Amino acid sequence: MSSAESKIAMAKTIVSTIGSVAAASMVARSVAREYLPAEFQDYLYFGLRSFINKLSGQLTMVIYEFNGFQENEIYKAAELYLGSRVSSDINPLRITKNQSEKNINVSMEMNDEFVDVYNGVKFKWCLVSKKLATREYHNYDDMGGSMNRSDQRSLELTFHKKHKDLALNEYFPFILKDVKIRKQEDKTVKLFTLDTNRGMVWTSVNLDHPSTFATLAMDADVKEMVMKDLDRFVERREYYRKVGKAWKRGYLLYGPPGTGKSSMIAAMANYLKFDIYDLELGGIYSNSELRRLLVATANRSILVVEDIDCSVELHDRADAVSAKPLVRETFRRGPRGFHEEQKVTLSGFLNFIDGLWSSCGDERIIIFTTNRKDKLDPALLRPGRMDVHINMSFCTPCGFRVLASNYLGITKHNLFEEIEDLIGEVEITPAEVAEQLLKDDDPDIALSGLIEFFDVKRKENQEAKEKAKEQQELAAKENEKKEQIENNETVMKSFD
Repeated sequence: MSSAESKIAMAKTIVSTIGSVAAASMVARSVAREYLPAEFQDYLYFGLRSFINKLSGQLTMVIYEFNGFQENEIYKAAELYLGSRVSSDINPLRITKNQSEKNINVSMEMNDEFVDVYNGVKFKWCLVSKKLATREYHNYDDMGGSMNRSDQRSLELTFHKKHKDLALNEYFPFILKDVKIRKQEDKTVKLFTLDTNRGMVWTSVNLDHPSTFATLAMDADVKEMVMKDLDRFVERREYYRKVGKAWKRGYLLYGPPGTGKSSMIAAMANYLKFDIYDLELGGIYSNSELRRLLVATANRSILVVEDIDCSVELHDRADAVSAKPLVRETFRRGPRGFHEEQKVTLSGFLNFIDGLWSSCGDERIIIFTTNRKDKLDPALLRPGRMDVHINMSFCTPCGFRVLASNYLGITKHNLFEEIEDLIGEVEITPAEVAEQLLKDDDPDIALSGLIEFFDVKRKENQEAKEKAKEQQELAAKENEKKEQIENNETVMKSFD
């Protein structure tokens, strides 16, 4: 027999042997599935897998879906991370969507494998499931609260043993950070308000306010300053810890009604993807109740107290009235009749802004809005409480151009120069300008109507100034009369 024929015969023998082994393994696998219990099948599978890994120098980490009855954060993060990376490499894919989610989830099918490369190192993932006796567990995504499960799902991560420290100290933190950023980008911002019918608890709705910094009708340099300040704040977690300061930031938005304070709050929330908690101080009757509500707010949120000059009575503490109530006095029926209830005090309120209770939570923003900054107690305005003061002014030429782009879709027009000159002469709010631009889709008609409105607004402003002047003169006369009466009483007492 020639050498070539000998090689062909050997090849045939090898192929025949491989075929026989494969056929035998298929028969054994079929028999095992048919006659062996599922638990024993899992035992053989994982035992063989462990044996192969020991021979190859591979290390396998098992990440279970649940730790007792609690979700495993690493499992959930790895599942989302892999879902964003396997779509082009795995077939078939598992597609799911929970009722509470807006996005479709892509994930691996059971027993599929995916190789991820991180810093040049290969990490092999496999989704596996063990059959268990039926047990009940809590499902946080299920509205029913709990359901029965007969399997225990886990993700297996296999890699060379020498990369163990890389996996624990770099790869897993990278996955957690990546998923956190992804979830934040996909997050639906919510608006929380107090539900008095359910005993003063926070209830939420989706915040569908479309305001962004691009659509805010204000000067570009102010918007840029606010965005930079927000970015700097969210990136300084370790800095706040190092200096021993609660990770929070206070903003005061002040200016006349209609200047965009609420739109600014919505733009900040949409920019950061922070939920908003709208706090009505007028409905809170004690410091303990206020403390309970503030502690119940979540991290990465914005606490808003709108029109604080109207909702509470804030006095200068130098007037020795800091213990006066911030909200109206209330009386409730007790066992011995009506009695005065404990009230929210200025000192108590300030303690929740920058006292010990302010450290109960991270990455929080507090925003006060007011039409009259001069009416607020200086204790509220100092840095550490209200760190950034933003003047929400009357409409400016820059703000007008933003509104014209938003409402009319134009960036230039032959009437722009005339309107900007009028804006410098007449005080008009962005809300009033927006209302005029809404009246017609034709830019010529809308801008001409705005020019006519300036004449009306000029007269209104003049009348308002004259009325304010009359009220000041009347108040001065009343004060003068009061002082005269007090002086006369003093003189009379001196004779007595």
